[in-house]
Amino acid sequence: QVVAVYGTLSDLLSVASNKLGIKATSVYNGKGGLIDDIALIRDDDVLFVCEGEPFIDPQTDGRPHEELTGSHTDWLTLNVGGRYFTTTRSTLVNKEPDSMLAHMFKDKDAWGNKQDHRGAFLIDRSPEYFEPILNYLRHGQLIVNDGINLLGVLEEARFFGIDSLIEHLEVAIKNSQPAEDHSPISRKEFVRFLATPTKSELRCQGLNFSGADLSRLDLRYINFKMANLSRCNLAHANLCCANLERADLSGSVLDCANLQGVKMLCSNAEGASLKGCNFEDPSGLKANLEGANLKGVDMEGSQMTGINLRVATLKNAKLKNCNLRGATLAGTDLENCDLSGCDLQEANLRGSNVKGAIFEEMLTPLHMSQSVR
Repeated sequence: QVVAVYGTLSDLLSVASNKLGIKATSVYNGKGGLIDDIALIRDDDVLFVCEGEPFIDPQTDGRPHEELTGSHTDWLTLNVGGRYFTTTRSTLVNKEPDSMLAHMFKDKDAWGNKQDHRGAFLIDRSPEYFEPILNYLRHGQLIVNDGINLLGVLEEARFFGIDSLIEHLEVAIKNSQPAEDHSPISRKEFVRFLATPTKSELRCQGLNFSGADLSRLDLRYINFKMANLSRCNLAHANLCCANLERADLSGSVLDCANLQGVKMLCSNAEGASLKGCNFEDPSGLKANLEGANLKGVDMEGSQMTGINLRVATLKNAKLKNCNLRGATLAGTDLENCDLSGCDLQEANLRGSNVKGAIFEEMLTPLHMSQSVR
């Protein structure tokens, strides 16, 4: 039956009783969470009402949910970081049966002797962030009080393995960000972001760092895909294995940066300075700059053994004294490049454009195929 939800919970129970011909006393959501506040109901929710019996999932064979999971409904007390929470075993087990909490309390003796003097089960986590998780397990809705850091709740949800809550929190965090704020991120703001504890990949896709001073920071493995890093100071930064695919690095300074294994596919680094950079990874992981725009870059003295510069644009670039041994330069535009003093031994220059390029004082003889333009 379709029922309009308005007024109080008692009003809803009264309307549902008339519609279904029963004396409705309880309302559950589709996952068996007891609804105790009408504000928790969303427009597209499918609800179930009963006369007091336990919730029965209509997709099962009719057995109560507790019987299906083998859980218990007895009450227990948790001591989370010094704060006490009273709940039922079924609350901790039923909604997320594969979570850490479900495995901890599925069997009565599973948590062993980890209890305090009052018999409460000890859990060494933040009570502030645990409370929204417990309430979510109770009624299936994400409710976080003002002043609670959603990132903290998200990390607790990941720790306890509450998978269905993680997506809700990620959406809530995204929606909590200021709308249409495209102002550049400062060094202070970014350092604070880097200090936030997390076990997941740090993602900075599409963020605006234009003109920021990010020099000497540890930026390893960070995802900067499509980020605006134009005119940034990244000198001496550690960008090992960072993802800079399609990022804007135009006019930036990356002198002496560590770029081992970096991904810069189709990035725009026109006019950037990359003097003395290290692209060479001893483990064999090769930096990938395929299709990058490197017009007018200054890469003098950089270590680029085995680097992939296939079909990249290096017109008017300064590559003096670079180590390009074994580099892939097939189809690369090297017009008017200064390659003097470069080590190009075993480099692949098939189909590259070397019009006006300077090769004087090369460390090794240059052997180019007939397809070089």
